[in-house]
Amino acid sequence: MHDFLIAFLGGLMLGISVVGYLYVHGRIAGISGLIGQVLNPQTVFKTPAIWFLLGLIITPFIYGLFIQPEIELNASPLMMIIAGLLVGFGTRLGSGCTSGHGICGMSRLSKRSIVATMIFMFAGFVTVYLVRHVTGAF
Repeated sequence: MHDFLIAFLGGLMLGISVVGYLYVHGRIAGISGLIGQVLNPQTVFKTPAIWFLLGLIITPFIYGLFIQPEIELNASPLMMIIAGLLVGFGTRLGSGCTSGHGICGMSRLSKRSIVATMIFMFAGFVTVYLVRHVTGAF
């Protein structure tokens, strides 16, 4: 029950924050788009995205002060870098990330986001199957 409650509260906080960001700033809270705003020299000091991203970075540390999560990483640093680069490439290819399409786009019933999220999920299922059952890496 404890894990369910933590997951529920995390989802609730995420939902409230993306809806709040949309209503206050009129923009989708897709992480790749927010990072793009922060990295753009023309908008870095004009965007509230920095505060949203800082909240995403700081919150796990605050959570860790109260609850010590058990985290086990089985991937090598090289594999994590390759995975990160592939996610970045996929984000550009898909015109947005899972947070933008999956949380914000689907909640607005965007057909493009629904299709993109279905493709993300399918690609994730296939990747896990291949890595765990075909290559036997994990």
